[in-house]
Amino acid sequence: MNILYQKTHQRVFGTFPLQGDVLQAAIASALEAGYRAFDSAQMYGNEPETGSALKQSGISRDALCIITKVHPDNYTAEKFLPSVEQSLQDLQIEKLDVLLLHWPPIGGAIEASLKLLERAYRDGLATHIGVSNFTSQMMREAAEIIDAPLCCNQVEFHPLLDQRTLLAAAAETGIPLMAYSSIARGEIFKYPLLDEIAAGYGKTSAQIVQRWILQKGVIANTMSTNPANIQSNFQVMDFTLSTPDMARIDSLMHADYRVVTIDKAPWAPDWD
Repeated sequence: MNILYQKTHQRVFGTFPLQGDVLQAAIASALEAGYRAFDSAQMYGNEPETGSALKQSGISRDALCIITKVHPDNYTAEKFLPSVEQSLQDLQIEKLDVLLLHWPPIGGAIEASLKLLERAYRDGLATHIGVSNFTSQMMREAAEIIDAPLCCNQVEFHPLLDQRTLLAAAAETGIPLMAYSSIARGEIFKYPLLDEIAAGYGKTSAQIVQRWILQKGVIANTMSTNPANIQSNFQVMDFTLSTPDMARIDSLMHADYRVVTIDKAPWAPDWD
């Protein structure tokens, strides 16, 4: 089993776009619910608050999986390692569990940034490294470029978007996927099919979607500020979706709904 599956228990609490007291309260609720893996990023501007909330929780550092992502503006020899060292300082830790490239470089030339990521790994700044928002071709190239194993490609993943090409690349390269925008920023709640399936399992439609993600072999990364929803999102390991129900949820892919479009992220590649 991939080390990230073991470290995260397949569920990660995302922190975007939370800030301040709202972020700290959400992290406290997530810890109470059982989350031990937390996803931040230099781009989010909340690493200091995330670090403070986790430090104040009293949870053993060894029990936590702390993830952050390097801003593309820092993909230079002069900025990369200092930016990671600043992230460590802000998060109040000596070493990251997982360090990711947040986006591929504009233009798609990934080798230089991957070499910098590998340097951070070799220098002991992170236990594991990976990427985010890489296309299937970039995944294949990345697997060839660096020797250090890549523990994940964090991508938008939910039932309203067909990511079968990326799933195939994950199987081919051994680089698992981690989901973000797993409920498509609430768009999934517009689909009665999910409510119908949820009723059959005594679950919520959000839980059904999280379970669908897990059964696709993808790590679920969710965010909420509502303590009840945070608890619910975490409690998805006590049931299994049937093969017919998985296929019914698969049918929603035809919606072709993408949350993160190029107009929202200038670093976005030409998606698969």
